[in-house]
Amino acid sequence: MQKDLIILGGGPGGYTAALRAAELGAKVLLIEQDKVGGTCLHRGCIPTKAFYKNAEVMNTLEKAADFGLELSGYALKMEKVQARKKEIIERLHSGIHLLLKNQKVEFIKGQGRLISPNQVQVIEESGKVQDIQAKHILLATGSLSSIPPISGADLPGVTTSEEILDIEKIPERLVIIGGGVIGIEFASIFQAFGSQVTVLEFLPRILPLMDEEISKRLTPLLKKKGLKIETAVKVTEIVRETDASETDALTVLAKDKKDKDQSHPADLVLVATGRIPNTTGLGLEELGVKYTKQGIKVDENYATSVPGIYAIGDVIGGQMLAHVASYQGVVVAENLYGSPRAKVSSVVPSCVFSFPEVASVGLTEQEIKQQDIPYVVSKALFGANGKALTLGEGEGLVKVLAQKDDQKILGVHILGPHASDLIHEAALAVQKQMSTVDIANMIHAHPTLAESFQEAALKI
Repeated sequence: MQKDLIILGGGPGGYTAALRAAELGAKVLLIEQDKVGGTCLHRGCIPTKAFYKNAEVMNTLEKAADFGLELSGYALKMEKVQARKKEIIERLHSGIHLLLKNQKVEFIKGQGRLISPNQVQVIEESGKVQDIQAKHILLATGSLSSIPPISGADLPGVTTSEEILDIEKIPERLVIIGGGVIGIEFASIFQAFGSQVTVLEFLPRILPLMDEEISKRLTPLLKKKGLKIETAVKVTEIVRETDASETDALTVLAKDKKDKDQSHPADLVLVATGRIPNTTGLGLEELGVKYTKQGIKVDENYATSVPGIYAIGDVIGGQMLAHVASYQGVVVAENLYGSPRAKVSSVVPSCVFSFPEVASVGLTEQEIKQQDIPYVVSKALFGANGKALTLGEGEGLVKVLAQKDDQKILGVHILGPHASDLIHEAALAVQKQMSTVDIANMIHAHPTLAESFQEAALKI
């Protein structure tokens, strides 16, 4: 069998690359050992956001009286939550298969391995083994949950972000190890579901990669909702309770920055300490494809150290986001079979689905200071925004950072309602090197949340 392009991995990066390459006339084979859609669709982005919507509804019901509604009572049925989640996943899963079929992308479910710069060996589900040749090979095998070397991390009741999505019963006490994006999202969801949630973060603040002010403003808002957040703590061990009345209970032991012992009881422990590139079993060493623990090494065109072999998405490290992988997949496909991209975008919006939401694009204030860029900063509070107040979500702000001389927008950071949607106007502004004057002079509809971005620009 001879193909133009073989892709190992059917996640957002892999299947998007396959579709674009096929559109451009390439004969494409997509190999995936599990299900097309990858972690994002089946064990990540989509099921998490399905849970998030359930949590959002629960939060709204909690505030029903504020909207003049008197409720006699309600309860969360986890089996229905799971059924809804599975229905959404299957609908999207079927849609991707249909797209691949319509674009005549061949699909094989199996384990792929490099055996030469233009040849892949596939072990199919049935056990059938075949060698397939191609002019180019694209590695898009994604990432895996990272489990730190904590004693007791393998105990029953200790779970990852993928496994917790299949939960059948809401834990009364949930301890989350890790206060990054994954940890904070699940903390927000399960707090709304009724769990007593404790977040343990090793670094001095949660969401350490976000703008520091946004992180510091979010923390008290989460605590106000009932979340317990401990920062600058090191988890030392997870132990099982010996009390006969709590046979399934766990205790997470930790030390704070003053080396004082902490003890956090839990019915379930979620380890959310990040993800690592999935490079196992690809045959990288045998072919001389350079990689480290941080991922496969690629150049600006996502070419590896071996000519003809490319890599994209989580497997190359960096920003492990589905939309980044998809973009990179399109770039590779167009560079190989279409009109090469003159410039690859480095502007990437990132979102945290907490309550309230967080979204960011461009430089943080800390990064601007580190680069010694003269800058100005402006903030518009959602508490002064008419639409936010009608939604009952007046907490948070839009923060705009701009160069001092020409007012070119360097970064925008949003904490508040629909931040994940609002960030895209800001992303366009950063991408096109627009100034605050450009935003201020653009008419924004009233009453909308987007007016807060314009207001922050006007202040500069």
